[in-house]
Order: sequence, then C-alpha cells, then structure tokens
Amino acid sequence: QVQLVESGGGLVQPGGSLRLSCAASGFTISTGVMKWYRQAPQKAREWVATTGGGFTFYADSVKGRFTISRDNTKNTVFLQMNRLKPEDTAVYSCTAAVLGNNYWGQGTQVTVSS
Repeated sequence: QVQLVESGGGLVQPGGSLRLSCAASGFTISTGVMKWYRQAPQKAREWVATTGGGFTFYADSVKGRFTISRDNTKNTVFLQMNRLKPEDTAVYSCTAAVLGNNYWGQGTQVTVSS
C-alpha cells in the first residue's frame, strides 16, 4: 500500500527557511516521479517542483529559493524552502506517480507571517 506522509511545516517569518519532508512507503521513490504542490486558501492548487529520472523542475514563483531533493536510503523526498514570502503560505502536499497511478499525502501547513 502506497503511503506518503509530509512533515516539517509551521510558522516562519518572512525571509526564513523551512524544510519539508515526504516519507514514502509501499514503493521505492527512486522508481517514481515525485512532486510537491501547494494550495493557498481560496486559490487553485499550484505545482511547485518535480524530481525524477535525474531531473528537477521548479515553478517560476519558487525558482532560486526552493530546492527539491531525495534521500533514497530513507525513501524520503525533501523540499528546502529559503527566503520565504507571505505568498508562500499554503498547504504543501507531495505526490508520487507510480506505475501509472498518482498518490497524494495529507499535506502540511506552511504559514509565512511576521
């Protein structure tokens, strides 16, 4: 059974940093395409970053500030978020594309506020 569990969210001041984790079980992350999405209140879900097959991609809104990475030994994907802005406030979720199916975690709240 595929399961994704995010953690690491919280309240941070503008300009601060957070590192989100997405612990996977039921499959090996090295075999899948992993993505982070976010959804702010009353806004559509927004794609943030992708890693898989040796490549990484980022949304323009986070490029240069966020870094997606993976630790295959821990079967975990990370999202390092630096220079955070109030507009980064959202629920962040990781997803996995495995054998033609998409799986989602429950999400973790990130709030950027002074």
